[in-house]
Amino acid sequence: MRRTILGLSLSLALAIAFVSFSRAEVAPEVKTRLTEDLKYLASDELEGRGVGTNGLNMAADFVSKAFREAGLDITKAGGDPYQEFSMTTGAKLGSPNSLKLVGPEGKTIELAIDKDFQVGSFGASGTFNAEIVFGGYAIDSKEDKFQELEGIDVKGKVVIVIRKTPRQTDAHGSFAAQHGGTSRFADLRAKVSNVAGKGAAAILFVNDPYSSRKETDAGKQRIKDVAEPVVDLAAALLAADAANEAAVKEARTKLTEAIDKVRKQREDEAKANRDQLMKFGYGGYNQGQQLPIFHITQAVADELLKASLKKSLTDLEAEIEKDLKPRSAVLPGWKAEGQASVELVKAEVKNVVGVIEGEGPLADETVVVGAHYDHVGFGGANSLSPNVKEVHNGADDNGSGTVTLIELARRFGARKEKLKRRLVFIAFTAEELGLIGSDKYCKEPIYPLDKTVAMINMDMVGRLKENKLIIYGTGTSPHWKAELEKVNGPHKFEMMLKPEGFGPSDQSSFYAKKIPVLHFFTGTHPEYHRPGDDWNLINYDGMARIADMVEQVVLDTVQTEEKPQYVEVKGQANPNADTRAGSRPYFGSIPDFGNETPGYALSGVAPGSPADLGGLKGGDVIVEFAKQKISGLDDFDLALRKFKAGEEVEIIVLRKGERVTVKVKLGQPK
Repeated sequence: MRRTILGLSLSLALAIAFVSFSRAEVAPEVKTRLTEDLKYLASDELEGRGVGTNGLNMAADFVSKAFREAGLDITKAGGDPYQEFSMTTGAKLGSPNSLKLVGPEGKTIELAIDKDFQVGSFGASGTFNAEIVFGGYAIDSKEDKFQELEGIDVKGKVVIVIRKTPRQTDAHGSFAAQHGGTSRFADLRAKVSNVAGKGAAAILFVNDPYSSRKETDAGKQRIKDVAEPVVDLAAALLAADAANEAAVKEARTKLTEAIDKVRKQREDEAKANRDQLMKFGYGGYNQGQQLPIFHITQAVADELLKASLKKSLTDLEAEIEKDLKPRSAVLPGWKAEGQASVELVKAEVKNVVGVIEGEGPLADETVVVGAHYDHVGFGGANSLSPNVKEVHNGADDNGSGTVTLIELARRFGARKEKLKRRLVFIAFTAEELGLIGSDKYCKEPIYPLDKTVAMINMDMVGRLKENKLIIYGTGTSPHWKAELEKVNGPHKFEMMLKPEGFGPSDQSSFYAKKIPVLHFFTGTHPEYHRPGDDWNLINYDGMARIADMVEQVVLDTVQTEEKPQYVEVKGQANPNADTRAGSRPYFGSIPDFGNETPGYALSGVAPGSPADLGGLKGGDVIVEFAKQKISGLDDFDLALRKFKAGEEVEIIVLRKGERVTVKVKLGQPK
């Protein structure tokens, strides 16, 4: 297929592409190029272009070859097309890993990995030897007057934490899950954040007894379900005409098969483990936490609890269920000694860069045109099809933007007239993991950002519906609105102009650096972040028309003497930091996912937001929020939920290595 794509006569294709069409028409050759390019980028061979897959590297090679054949200079990123860097993509279990419980008078319980305990991949490496505290479910809900870690000192101690929540059968209770999902109080990272924020040395998770009983009851029901037909089949055998040998044989066979099913189901239920340990890898990898995390069996927990508190895990669960009051307690005389070895897995990734130099007095100014070329691989945390391990081809997201970027590179590379400004085409990597590729470029730009006059981004431009084209960033420069209305004349798109510069795509990284931006987008759809986002669902005519329009916007931006002037736009379009499920006050931070410093790193703050008014800046790393330790975005998100709009919180940030205290008055939820 690749030979077919690259075997097109470039000179012929470009010659036809630049024939004087009505701009509202689609050149057949453009549609052909877009289709063939996308068939390859969205093929199963490229493994969903997930970070860490060989398919992502194949996509990078495809883009770089297209840039070179289009006539772009692909040596500006250090001699080749690639701005390379490494990033964390997962974790693997190292060695050694051990856990031992030491009780009064030297009583010792040696635990075996995979049998009695497992290491949590979302914890850190480390050793500990400390007292043990039973911390209940580690829920901290001031509103419900249920704060299990208040009034008990867990600093430097090992904390036993029950998974899930109390009163799970109460669909309308304080800790119920919303909309059929998972309760935010049951979230593993919420529990870790609460415990780690109190300075604990390690966490020992244990499965909640209710879930085990529920699964046991479900197993009994499964036995009943397969046993139910047996009586009717036995009756049918008894009622069969003894003289009809065939009928008797058939009835006996059916009864035997049904009995075998019951026997097999009973065997399966008898062997079933109702207290399974979390497999290493469950819960993702460590994103800032600095304490080891283990998962122990209920039997191990019971041995501890019965010896120290004279109660079993089931007893404590029942007491909490009854009156919804914490039962947190120190386990007298007991210590835990352990070591966890968790190694973070790194992947080499790369932005793909092609350049067309300008000529004349504006030649040192730069216009960036970008699109991310990665997707979510075989699924996982970013997939909206949970527990599905299939190739997510990402034809629209963002194969569509990538092939449109290539198409524009071909067009500008074929121009005879010199450009007045430098034009830099960048296919960004790792956007799906947090705008990491574009953030990397903005931290280590090939060309100075103070001379970068605009960034134009394309993300999901392949599913044009009802002629509606969504364009973000239109308020980031007074230049944009008039420009878009002018170039839209022949295309007659129904433009939906959104002024915000911050939003969930790569233009945000540039807008955080006070660069005017535009972001072209045709909207989400049922296949978004699912395996069904395939090339055959793309509106190629619409995508070609968008390419025509973006080409004119880019050309005008490169050639017009006056550069777009930056404007600060308050608010965010679907802001990354403040769009997670659940209600919480507005803060207005823009996360820096590429910064692995412990804490919540900011790439910027939304203009006019509480974070901005409180004095926070891009580059700050939040390490404390209202006296709670913050080791990452999850900690920050959970800490924020504990407050209401209008409340003022004290925040400590690291700013250029110095601890700085600021106060932020939280805003109304957006």
